Amino acid sequence: MNYIFIILAFVISVFIARLIIPRILMISLRKKLFDIPDERKIHKRAIPRLGGVSFFPTILFSCCIVLAFRTLTGYSISTVQTIYVLPEYLLLVCGMVLLYLTGIADDLMGVRYRQKFVIQIICACFFSIAGLWINNLYGLCGIYFLPAWIGIPLTILIVVFITNAINLIDGIDGLASGLSSVSLLVFGLLFINKGLWSYSMIAFSTVGVLVPFFYYNVFGSAERDRKIFMGDTGSLTLGYILSFLAIKYSQNNETVTSYAEGAFVIAFSTLIVPAFDVIRVVIVRVRNRTSPFEPDKNHIHHKFLAMGFTPRRAMVVILMISCGFSGANILLMPYVDNTIMLVMDIIVWI
Repeated sequence: MNYIFIILAFVISVFIARLIIPRILMISLRKKLFDIPDERKIHKRAIPRLGGVSFFPTILFSCCIVLAFRTLTGYSISTVQTIYVLPEYLLLVCGMVLLYLTGIADDLMGVRYRQKFVIQIICACFFSIAGLWINNLYGLCGIYFLPAWIGIPLTILIVVFITNAINLIDGIDGLASGLSSVSLLVFGLLFINKGLWSYSMIAFSTVGVLVPFFYYNVFGSAERDRKIFMGDTGSLTLGYILSFLAIKYSQNNETVTSYAEGAFVIAFSTLIVPAFDVIRVVIVRVRNRTSPFEPDKNHIHHKFLAMGFTPRRAMVVILMISCGFSGANILLMPYVDNTIMLVMDIIVWI
């Protein structure tokens, strides 16, 4: 029965996003809310950039209505899971509201990166307040249990890092939404395997909202005013949800679910492409003695474009790389040590 509720959340998200995105596109065109091209950007025409405005309301609606329907039909959540799920859900929504408003402000008039960092740190703290933080590295570098004074700051750092990684990888059509969809699908299946259907529902409802957006973003025609970008509103929402799912999967809590070997590496292997790309870009900027926050053309998609790839072909190849990392890590985890797996990932990436 849980599968029906997950599918229902996905279908509702697709349906609502399909209704909302064309209307957001229309409003953006009428009010001239565009992403203006410059020397760093790929597009040559002014494109509406408020597609991400549809993400949070759609995900919230689909998850809430399915949870309500499930409860009313007698398929309520167990008492043990409710103790953990409810605070995590509520504080996730609180963080998403703050990031949603920040993203809208940034897309409309711009927000300084220092202010965005402060808000992201506040939102990251919500996870720890709910009791959600990384408490085990599953043998990575010989480390297992992490005390709260290490795990909580590490969790905050990772949330801010992933949120910005998704934001920064959003450089060509379909890349951020495609990479996010790959990660969300993997997380959805992983949580189903662990019996945590409510978290799988979040993953699949987010995929649902990305399906119509991907169509307008990748296949929409700018000449016919049918193309839209997600903007910071969308990328911040996706990054925050992905960090939530990654930390939840990697947390060891045998009261809720069974121990999963190598959960930390598996969880973050779905985010290797945006994470490793940001690390490499920051290293290059520091080496060149430029600000780590100064935009440039050193991201992985810029490298593919410089090699002669079209934006769409570059997007497809990068998505295949992401699928390869995720699949290889999940399949090899039972046979390869965590630390060796991470070293192999780094070598392959380099």
